[in-house]
Amino acid sequence: MSQRGVERILGRMITDQGFREDFFHDPAMAGFRIGADLTHEEMDALLRIPAAELADLSARLDDRICRLHIKNEPVEQELRP
Repeated sequence: MSQRGVERILGRMITDQGFREDFFHDPAMAGFRIGADLTHEEMDALLRIPAAELADLSARLDDRICRLHIKNEPVEQELRP
């Protein structure tokens, strides 16, 4: 699941501002919430991506593929494969 988890987190960081903020604040919890189990090396590699560059990429995407950012969204783990 490792590569799949990396792709899932990376995709979510690009399309979801709230998740991106959560990930850079507490990566383990953010990954847990979406059901992505990463190694320390994978987590470290993702944390090395500049948040500002992810935000810039996200701003260039069509709004139809980005999530609406809602502050204080309830915490629950997503169980989608």
